[in-house]
Amino acid sequence: MLKTLLLTALAAASLTAPAAAAVNVVVAKDGTGNFKTVQAGIDAVSAGGTVSVKPGAYHEVISVPASKTGMTLRGTTGKASDVVVDYDNASGTKKPDGSTYGTSGSATATIAANGFTASALTFRNSFDRNAHPEITATQAVAVKTTGDRMVFDNVTFLGHQDTLYADTAAVGTVGRQYYRNCSISGDVDFLFGRATAVFDRATITALDRGSSTNNGYLTAASTRRSNPYGFLIVGSTVLSSAAPASFHLGRPWHPGGDVDAIAQVVVRETSLPAAIKPAPWTDMSGFSWKDARFFEYRDTGPGAGTGADRPQLTAAQAATFTAQRYLAGGDGWNPVH
Repeated sequence: MLKTLLLTALAAASLTAPAAAAVNVVVAKDGTGNFKTVQAGIDAVSAGGTVSVKPGAYHEVISVPASKTGMTLRGTTGKASDVVVDYDNASGTKKPDGSTYGTSGSATATIAANGFTASALTFRNSFDRNAHPEITATQAVAVKTTGDRMVFDNVTFLGHQDTLYADTAAVGTVGRQYYRNCSISGDVDFLFGRATAVFDRATITALDRGSSTNNGYLTAASTRRSNPYGFLIVGSTVLSSAAPASFHLGRPWHPGGDVDAIAQVVVRETSLPAAIKPAPWTDMSGFSWKDARFFEYRDTGPGAGTGADRPQLTAAQAATFTAQRYLAGGDGWNPVH
């Protein structure tokens, strides 16, 4: 009798126990995978698992929560353009309740997990300013990241204003992010946030807004004063068809007027187009760029230059502003290769 009761209890428990999360799943629009949407794959996979996405355009907003530590999201072909995750919300886009999404809420992908890796896919925010003249808050994020020890390898980020929001989980928290062999396009502040982010061998496209004098700003870092490392663009290529001397390398973002957000950006050994202004850094919201931590080192191309408005690292300083130094932190993390 006792044995029978025990077996009955075990059977009942097995019926009510939640199913174990999968270690690896496949997403395919055509139904040849485990799921048809990327978010369904993310929801199903366990921490440390892999979501492999077959070619297609996936029109959806996705979120990788902090609980999915060590997760990998990868395109199956190795070609970033084959897998596109796309949505078109802007900051000023109205929600069903009449409120608006705001900058963070506009993101096509929000990724909060530490140890996250993405490869061979594209994230796009396809919001069209011209099609929506009624929307004046045109920030439209393709990806917002808030994790630490994140790697993006051969990933494309497409947008216009605020394309890539490289952020951290909280003010005062460090988030190290390594973007290797990635392609990023945009116009206004399209690399922004307080993360410690390295853009290594990136292709950065500064889009033409049609202005002869000011087409935009590559960066708007909001690095914490206590953090020596913000954004590093190294060994990269900046491309632009915009008018000569019409693009800034960056400006210092102080969210909400925060005086402890002291932007830190180094652009080194990178090819710059003629579209870059001879004085490439500029003020923002009443804060002087000269109070930020902006430097260049051994840049090349028609947009490169030196002078009082282009602070340069010395060789000794350059040795401390490398990808490895930015990312090492207290645990010696080194994803650079």
